[in-house]
Amino acid sequence: MNDMRRLSHKVTMNFWHFEWCTKYRYRMMRRLEVKNLVEATIRKAAHENGIAFRILKVLPEHVHAIANLPNDMTDSRALGLLKGRSSYLIFRNREHVALRYPKRHFWAPSSYSATVGVNDLAACEAYIQNQEKHHNVLFA
Repeated sequence: MNDMRRLSHKVTMNFWHFEWCTKYRYRMMRRLEVKNLVEATIRKAAHENGIAFRILKVLPEHVHAIANLPNDMTDSRALGLLKGRSSYLIFRNREHVALRYPKRHFWAPSSYSATVGVNDLAACEAYIQNQEKHHNVLFA
């Protein structure tokens, strides 16, 4: 259990499973270079806000992650920060994406989040790791 965080009066471990999609479920991350860009922008947004990923998997039209959040951050706040900052960075690095999304909303407004207990962590990790096989995805 190396993921334990030691605070002044407690030891804690807090994992969240997140999933969010591109707007209109467009398969924007089909190409490997765009997938890598999106993953890098999400990781940068997480680093800037103290969010640590245990797993981050970018698929052609959605993202799965298991993350550890700072103690004072809610799941909705974390998703808002990740989606907002990564969207900004994507449009800044790939201006042609604005042809598909002229209002510059890369991510759909909806998302999924759930806490992951220690006993379910391995099953959740396996589920995320098998997403490419489950969706039959090959990156070009």
